Amino acid sequence: MKKLFSLAAVAALSVGQIAAAQAVDFTAAIGHTSESTMTYRLGAQFDFGTSWFQTGTGRLTGYWDAGYTYWEGDDSSSNHSLSLTPVFVYEFAGQSVKPYLEAGIGIAAFENTEVEGNKLGSSFQFEDRIGAGLRFAGGHEVGVRAIHYSNAGLKQPNDGIETYSLHYRMAF
Repeated sequence: MKKLFSLAAVAALSVGQIAAAQAVDFTAAIGHTSESTMTYRLGAQFDFGTSWFQTGTGRLTGYWDAGYTYWEGDDSSSNHSLSLTPVFVYEFAGQSVKPYLEAGIGIAAFENTEVEGNKLGSSFQFEDRIGAGLRFAGGHEVGVRAIHYSNAGLKQPNDGIETYSLHYRMAF
């Protein structure tokens, strides 16, 4: 627990330094796992600040996502995780509404190595994600995501776990 809070403090200070240097967006998400454990996630996003392959159809862009997730459970099975993931986004062209698809692979640290009876094997996990949504004029966004956590077989057992969520993002 102390280790996770220390990691959270370092992450918060780092996010604060980055936020001072560039614009930051915030995300709130609510979801559940395949076994219906509720998940609640707060995140901060920092755009890459560039785009590639811009055409009349759309463009490729991306952002860094720093997140905290609470995995709801009873007193002995709740969990907390921190993650950092580069996310690539294909944003389709549009005026006031822009559909998008996203994907990313990052890292995460869990407080406990078990969620819903799934044995993660280690606190260190990889975070793989895919998502889709709509970006609105004014900097608002809504979307859906599927995020998978696994240690990629670095340590056994490696049951892994997924969360499926709805999110809202606001630009500042």
